[in-house]
Amino acid sequence: MDSIKSHEEPIFPTMSSFSGQASAGTFLPVSRSLPLTFNNDADSDSVSEAGDTGDRTLQRRHSHQNVLLDHHPAMNTASVTKPFPVDITKSPLPTEFLLSPEANNSAKVEEPVLPKSLEYISCLTHLAVFGILGAVTRYMLQKLFGPTVAQVTSDGSILYLDLPANMVGSFLMGWFGVVFKADIARVSEFLAIGLATGYLGSLTTFSGWNQKMLDLSADGEWLYAVLGFLFGLFLSAYSIILGVETAKGFRWLLRRRASSEEKKQSCLKANAYKRNIMSMILMVTLLMAFLIVSATELVKEFEKGTSKAQLWLGCLVAAPGVWLRWFLARLNGRGLGKNGQYLRWVPFGTLIANVAAASVMAALATLKKSVDTPTCNTVASGVQFGLLGCLSTVSTFMAEFNAMRESDKPWRAYAYASFTIAVSFAMGTIIYSAPVG
Repeated sequence: MDSIKSHEEPIFPTMSSFSGQASAGTFLPVSRSLPLTFNNDADSDSVSEAGDTGDRTLQRRHSHQNVLLDHHPAMNTASVTKPFPVDITKSPLPTEFLLSPEANNSAKVEEPVLPKSLEYISCLTHLAVFGILGAVTRYMLQKLFGPTVAQVTSDGSILYLDLPANMVGSFLMGWFGVVFKADIARVSEFLAIGLATGYLGSLTTFSGWNQKMLDLSADGEWLYAVLGFLFGLFLSAYSIILGVETAKGFRWLLRRRASSEEKKQSCLKANAYKRNIMSMILMVTLLMAFLIVSATELVKEFEKGTSKAQLWLGCLVAAPGVWLRWFLARLNGRGLGKNGQYLRWVPFGTLIANVAAASVMAALATLKKSVDTPTCNTVASGVQFGLLGCLSTVSTFMAEFNAMRESDKPWRAYAYASFTIAVSFAMGTIIYSAPVG
């Protein structure tokens, strides 16, 4: 045991670094700093849940609290025993001041955050707000690196318009969706979900990537289409690796600084319930403001048929795409068969979201070719950018890919990526290449 505890973190993240609970009282699948050994079932669950598990995060916590209350009826409903009394993911960040002195002195008591219904509302509002911000960031990166400014990306090359967004999102996923996700979850699990699933999931888009390769193949540039998939996968994969490694370096600096300083800090008493209520109210307010601004600007730009009109329409329909992807993520780690004993290592939720978004995007592209009116183009492009762009994701896809690559069965990563790309491209080709009148 001593040798395990003293083992230093490897240069590249191990399979176990993407799995498990965030910490005591935290139920998000986040990074661990100890190289633990898993059996086959745990390994499969670990890699398939590396990116997201959807609302199962909330279901786990509430089912755990109910079990605790059943076994300890004398316990007050405002405090339950933490599931893991030993914190194996010690946070290097100074988050202790967010807890009460009693919580710092004892790792046995935790106040429930919100009732289940309010937790769902808070999650949905966080996802919507951060999803809209992710879509807007993706639009800005398209313009920044596109033909009008930096002239790095374009529609007709393997350097497709969404490549910078996919790379930036994958890099940040290494920071906030892998290494520091546990630390963020200790402050607010809703913030962790909003950042990883909402913002980074919407900043990146698999359906946009697939569609640009379909456009190349439809123009007869099959070689460029294949190279575009390989090049995009390579750059996104190494972006998340770079993100993980730089985040680990920063984490090491934080730990070193924390160990050299006295830990004598004044504890500020903060009520978790009130803090999360205020956070939910803030998110609801921001969401309403975003929707009002988007609707107002859409009315101004719609008749012009500009890219700004597509952006504002995309912001209006972004939230349903994020929500659907989050609910589909509950299928990750479930497997197939009566008891889920088959293919538990496949993240079926992410797979379905990406393939479905890519197929519908191809159908809308076909519709635009068939109708070819300014109104149809604006509406279809806005839905493609917002709803389908946020339904599909590359950052979560890369988190799962990297977890599989670092597991004891790395072939799964390439099988998963190849199957996702092949099925999406085949479905899109059948739909997109259909003759239109």
